[in-house]
Amino acid sequence: MSYICDMEKIIILDFGSQVTQVIGRRVRELNVYCEIHPFNKFPFEDSLKKTIPSDIKGVIFSGSPFSVRDENSPKVNIGDYVGKVPVLGICYGAQFIAQNGGGMVEASQTREYGRAELTVADENEPIFRDVPKTSQVWMSHGDSITRLPEGAELIASTSSVRNAAYKIASKYIYAFQFHPEVFHTQYGGTMLRNFVKGICGCKGDWTTESFIEATVSELKEKLGEDEVILGLSGGVDSSVAAVLLNKAIGSRLHCIFVDNGLLRKNEFEDVLEQYKDMGLNVVGVRAADRFLEALSGISDPEGKRKAIGKTFIDVFDSEAQKITGAKWLAQGTIYPDVIESNSVKGPSATIKSHHNVGGLPEKMNLKIVEPLRSLFKDEVRRTGRALGIKRELISRHPFPGPGLGIRVLGEVTKEKLDILKEADHIFISNLRTYMTELPPASNGFAAEESEVVINGKKMRPLYDSIWQAGTILLPVRSVGVMGDERTYEYTIALRAVVSNDGMTADWVHIPYEFLAKVSNEIINKVKGVNRVCYDISSKPPATIEWE
Repeated sequence: MSYICDMEKIIILDFGSQVTQVIGRRVRELNVYCEIHPFNKFPFEDSLKKTIPSDIKGVIFSGSPFSVRDENSPKVNIGDYVGKVPVLGICYGAQFIAQNGGGMVEASQTREYGRAELTVADENEPIFRDVPKTSQVWMSHGDSITRLPEGAELIASTSSVRNAAYKIASKYIYAFQFHPEVFHTQYGGTMLRNFVKGICGCKGDWTTESFIEATVSELKEKLGEDEVILGLSGGVDSSVAAVLLNKAIGSRLHCIFVDNGLLRKNEFEDVLEQYKDMGLNVVGVRAADRFLEALSGISDPEGKRKAIGKTFIDVFDSEAQKITGAKWLAQGTIYPDVIESNSVKGPSATIKSHHNVGGLPEKMNLKIVEPLRSLFKDEVRRTGRALGIKRELISRHPFPGPGLGIRVLGEVTKEKLDILKEADHIFISNLRTYMTELPPASNGFAAEESEVVINGKKMRPLYDSIWQAGTILLPVRSVGVMGDERTYEYTIALRAVVSNDGMTADWVHIPYEFLAKVSNEIINKVKGVNRVCYDISSKPPATIEWE
């Protein structure tokens, strides 16, 4: 029996909110395991008619882009949950519970988006324990609950929303019109803690150490004496997955690291060197020419991703055939990938092809093992730290699966790749050496590990204050002047963002002196570039990558 299936958990029903994953991350921060499921795919439907399994301690209804007044809005049978376990409704969830309990939800005369001041009716209310009488919350709704459901008690209001929070004590229901999960709600974490640990009674024993111990034990039982193949990328996810598997099955894990020619400068050699000290069974495969040939003449971003993916499958399969007796393919799939592939209305519309080795299991007739599929990115980093993986690997920024192939806009050629690699190397190297007082990004690693005191101030590399950074080679040339000569060369765009999970991101306010230094160094040292720009677009509406 799976450890995760047996342990206490909170179930989050996703009604389509853009921040449902944030609810999950906030619950996990309380050392409580949770799972996110589409509202219409509750994992234990057969048993609901009788009872909810004892390991499920509570259910959270998420927000939604729909109005509960819409005919096609998402709906569940409230009776499946109410009175069986505590339920927390957030935004749409609160309105849905109200409407189904005899309350009324109407379109607001004035839509309320953004910050609002919440006033708690009774400071002794358990859900508001350690929350002051007034505090800032974040609203995002076009409807309002104008009449509470039967048996409900008003527990908090704002100046424009009277029924901002209510409870139905007899049915263990709590409901917030605001979003406790987002950063802008000052005491949102406290409110979620009060629900999860206080009202639901969760002990909070979901820790990195317990995850490692249980996962290694499960892998030993699941894989037995079988041989396992894993495609390493040099990134955080595949590296942590490799060390977990190695801890469970040792040399029966065979790691393949493919040089597709789209990695950063010297990355293939550097990463192989880092892996040497980790006791992993790693084979490096040079295949840059094959990838460049496959990309020849392709400019469309999706076309490039597919060409890179197909070539990877061919190269990987060829190398894997040399390993006898392999029955499993290990992947570094993490929880956001799982959620995305099982969304409210099925897999989301294709924005970008996933970089995982999608065609390999069928081609190679292998079973899949995904030791990280229950973890968010920051949890993966914490697991890596607990496993003793070097900080240089664990603190690495995310890097796209297709690599520099989607940072050379338009057709990819060796000339363009060489230019981009040199410019990227200058940018990333300077980020690693430039010291700053900026706070660290939420990467799940200890900022103090890289902190130094300079003139009485705690400083750290600028790299550690950034979620993701890179350079992009634009498919345009511009006129410039170098010495007494006119030039007509490429433009490089620099990109650096801060984020908690990659779902949303904001551009980093990098000091002008740093940008000036990097721009000057790129233009002076990288032949073929005469202009450098800095991307100040946030996500949304822009994505982190340009392609």
